[in-house]
Amino acid sequence: MSHAIYPGSFDPLTRGHLDLIHRGARVFARLIVAVARNTGKAPIFTPVERVAMVRELTRGLPNVEVVQFDGMTVDFARRHGCTVILRGIRTMADFEYESQLAFTNRALSPEMETVLMLSSQEYAFISSRWIKEATIFGGDLKAFVPPPVEKALRKKLGKRRRTRRMA
Repeated sequence: MSHAIYPGSFDPLTRGHLDLIHRGARVFARLIVAVARNTGKAPIFTPVERVAMVRELTRGLPNVEVVQFDGMTVDFARRHGCTVILRGIRTMADFEYESQLAFTNRALSPEMETVLMLSSQEYAFISSRWIKEATIFGGDLKAFVPPPVEKALRKKLGKRRRTRRMA
């Protein structure tokens, strides 16, 4: 069985991410959840906080390792003995983006394969953008994130709470 890397910013870690981690752990002998620093976004949580959350919520998965990384995914994967990059897709827009990314990664590292796993139907609508908005407006987050992540989100974003807009 192959060793795989599941890279992402995980800011915040969602139920969709966790579902993919659990499913990936059943498919691959070893799954490294690679928490990216991601300088292109304004993160809510530091990389250290995100790694800690993912570790806490994947503690029962013996073949899952959680590591922070910076740089190119294919280089990180190669250094860690991974031959597969696991990515999740929710929509056709995700598919377009992920296929371009997969082609780029293959051009950079021909031995690397990308496996695109469809999100479970109940998590296909979840996005970090909407989770952040729901948090700021005081919405119920139970369907989106596990309780420890909800608690951390409320602590970080609760200070920014806005008044709900009237339609």
